[in-house]
Amino acid sequence: MSINKESDVEANIQIGPTTLGMVRIYIEGEGLEIPMDFEPEEAEEIAEEIRAAAAQARALAK
Repeated sequence: MSINKESDVEANIQIGPTTLGMVRIYIEGEGLEIPMDFEPEEAEEIAEEIRAAAAQARALAK
């Protein structure tokens, strides 16, 4: 599946710190559980990528 293809898949996402000092992104959907742990610096890079994508999406919507 490409990033630009629409999907009817529903999932929940939780983001928070772990007791080991990592940032966990936890995705849960029908029959699916994906825990992903990142160093704080990696999590900040991901956050920057999300912000940049949101800005680009906003610009395309205009």
